[in-house]
Amino acid sequence: MTGVQLRARHVTRRFGAFTAVDDVSMQVQPGEVVGLLGANGAGKTTLIRMLLGLIAVTSGSVELLGGPPDRQRRRGLGYVPQGLGLYGDLTVAENLTFSARAYGSAEPELPPGLTGRAGVLVRELPLGAQRQVAFLAALAHSPELLVLDEPTSGVDVLARAALWDTIRGQAERGVGVLVTTHYMQEAQQCDRLLLMSNGQLVAQGSEADIIGSTTAVAVHTGDWAQAFAALNAAGQPVMLAGRAIRVANASPAELQQVLNAAGIQASLQPVPATIEERMLMLARATDAS
Repeated sequence: MTGVQLRARHVTRRFGAFTAVDDVSMQVQPGEVVGLLGANGAGKTTLIRMLLGLIAVTSGSVELLGGPPDRQRRRGLGYVPQGLGLYGDLTVAENLTFSARAYGSAEPELPPGLTGRAGVLVRELPLGAQRQVAFLAALAHSPELLVLDEPTSGVDVLARAALWDTIRGQAERGVGVLVTTHYMQEAQQCDRLLLMSNGQLVAQGSEADIIGSTTAVAVHTGDWAQAFAALNAAGQPVMLAGRAIRVANASPAELQQVLNAAGIQASLQPVPATIEERMLMLARATDAS
């Protein structure tokens, strides 16, 4: 497999006065796993639907497997949409038969986790098993390109790991992969990341490239709820994971002033920033622009 498998050039999509995707350019190479990150509403799914020719671009151009995303080129695509693309009132076997016949491929064998479930209606399966079926349907015709929109959402840790084994295995045989995810641990498994905010591509590269020189401050206090409220009210980009408070790209002295004014005792510790914190900073910058 050679050449760029998926490409957008200055793609924009408007719905009336609302711009869902704004002048985005990106590409996916063979054997490359590219992670598309961003909050809900950032424009990820709209971008994917344009890349696949499911909705028209307002301006710009897209290229799928060497040309426009027409029906013939989509035959080289394996696609798992956010809603999985399965028929809930058909059995596992019926879903896989339908997909295989649509692509003119052999029906895939059921893996151990689905053995004995061929006659079960898809809607009666747990979500993890449904996602297994969706992956089987997407891979049965040996696609050149995989596009996966939140493929592991709602799946337990072990099932996510198994699905990522499948993704990496496909990349190793030269398949290009574009995957959206909300799980930052999964983002670390991608070769390259694209970060969207408010419809714009605001950063790309490795995790280290995107984080860059951004730092953070960890706030240690017994009054974590009051500390979070005080810092948030002061307009600081504060994040809370459990009871751990972190503030991205902040001045420890400025944070200390806010906490002192609120009568909160705390110790502050500079720490390396995470990609979530960098995403928050970039989102705030696009909101302000």
